[in-house]
Amino acid sequence: MKQPMVNTYEQLKGWRMSSIEQVKYDHTKLNEFHDELITKTVKAAIENVTSEWGPPPAHFAFFMMGSAARFEQALWSDQDHGLVYLSTNDREKDYFLKLGKEISTALACVGYVRCDGLVMASSERWCKSLLSWNAQIQDWIEEESFETLRHLLTFFDSRVFIGNPSLLDELKDVIFLNLKENPSLMQRFYENVERRKKAIGVFGQLLVESYGSHHNVIHLKNTVLFPYVNSLRLLALQEQIKAPETLVRFEQLPDQLIEVKKLRETFARLLQFRLRFQGNEQSYETIHLLKVDKLTSNEKQELKEYIRSGARLYKLTKKHIDKGCGMK
Repeated sequence: MKQPMVNTYEQLKGWRMSSIEQVKYDHTKLNEFHDELITKTVKAAIENVTSEWGPPPAHFAFFMMGSAARFEQALWSDQDHGLVYLSTNDREKDYFLKLGKEISTALACVGYVRCDGLVMASSERWCKSLLSWNAQIQDWIEEESFETLRHLLTFFDSRVFIGNPSLLDELKDVIFLNLKENPSLMQRFYENVERRKKAIGVFGQLLVESYGSHHNVIHLKNTVLFPYVNSLRLLALQEQIKAPETLVRFEQLPDQLIEVKKLRETFARLLQFRLRFQGNEQSYETIHLLKVDKLTSNEKQELKEYIRSGARLYKLTKKHIDKGCGMK
């Protein structure tokens, strides 16, 4: 795939628009392209900040969260990212917040929508020194509210794109240590993600919804993908698996979870299945809305199987969590 000679934001945007058509129906190639584009864009942002403010004053790591970290991006996606840097006094805070803002601007220019919830390195919550990150994670766990645990689960799905991965690994070890000392936290994590809309009715029909002007649709990400993503995130927490990719988490589960591991190929097919219907979408707002009336009978049946397998996975996950917490 031809790459741009000069990595300005506009040139990177042009490269995206001209190249993504070649990979939009192949899950692996599409996500490899996203990885490369994000990395080049962030490097360009670092160069811009360096030219104005000088080189970074401390070692740091830039990490993505959400679907980018899990290697599960669709054709369009939003931004979820953060920064962690080595500092004993936080004097470098202004520099890295400046860098975070430039990265957010750069990614938006290239085509990644800013996160509505401000889960970006331009926000102080997601741009901190290693010491401050450690303290924040401890605070999130000790508060144990729905919001702070949601922040923690968001953070756990993270992968370093630029910098030293050990900085992120050290923070994940903090989470694992807390879980070892307080296994009942897993119950709270499960409660945080178990809320989900029913997608199949009592007569076996697909339950459709409306999103603004869009009718008779299923939100493919929230309704169909998330049962797999959420379940494997919880199991990764319990089994101390640092990898954020759902498919890798399946592979790294212990053999005693063989019934869960068998669903890996189902999830792999689901990731490929969704790309069949997203090739012509022009915005992040509609990329996950699946028009049910456009599906063939076979496609509807395939979709129902993904939904049923996701529901079964939730039950298997709950059973394993209960066992780990000493419950029958």
